[in-house]
Amino acid sequence: MASEPLNVGVLALQGAFREHRRMLEGLGVQVREVRLPADLVGLSGLVIPGGESTTMGKLMMDYDLRDPVRAFSAAGGAIFGTCAGAILLSRTVLGAPPQFGHQPGLELMDIAVQRNAFGRQVDSFQTGLEVSGLSSPFPAMFIRAPVIGAVGEGVEVLAHQGEGVVLARQGRLLASSFHPELTGDPRIHELFLTLLPQAAPEVPALSATG
Repeated sequence: MASEPLNVGVLALQGAFREHRRMLEGLGVQVREVRLPADLVGLSGLVIPGGESTTMGKLMMDYDLRDPVRAFSAAGGAIFGTCAGAILLSRTVLGAPPQFGHQPGLELMDIAVQRNAFGRQVDSFQTGLEVSGLSSPFPAMFIRAPVIGAVGEGVEVLAHQGEGVVLARQGRLLASSFHPELTGDPRIHELFLTLLPQAAPEVPALSATG
């Protein structure tokens, strides 16, 4: 008997969500673009793409998504944050522009992230990254990338670039400084899919918004 397709959402408020969607669909995943709390119902995982973390965080607040996404995680849903998405997942953000004040985020993962740690857009680069569990280097693309400067006890470090952590996992949470969706290599997305629960979590907080 054929297994049920995996259902994964991609936060589609801003940033490189289309590229993540194409990568996941290429792996046979059923993908839904998430813009409202009700879009989370029935999903097993959520990808938060790269983009502009301050803008994305404010849009999550405007669309009342922050608390539902936190509830989705608490109920057992898996979340993968890339670049700006990793910033939004982190409990501590360093280097936010002072004119923006406090940067709204999800504060789910026990990591501290430094924004723009690898420089500006013109400093973007691609490198072969040694990733724990992968048999060959991953072609990681860094674009205005953050770095994970500190991790809590429950966080597993999966890759370094120089002195900094650039890929880490905590339970069903995965954060990367780089953009795996901009390569033709699906292995980081495949890693994320292994974190999905066997069944979509029931999130009581979403029942009133569905």
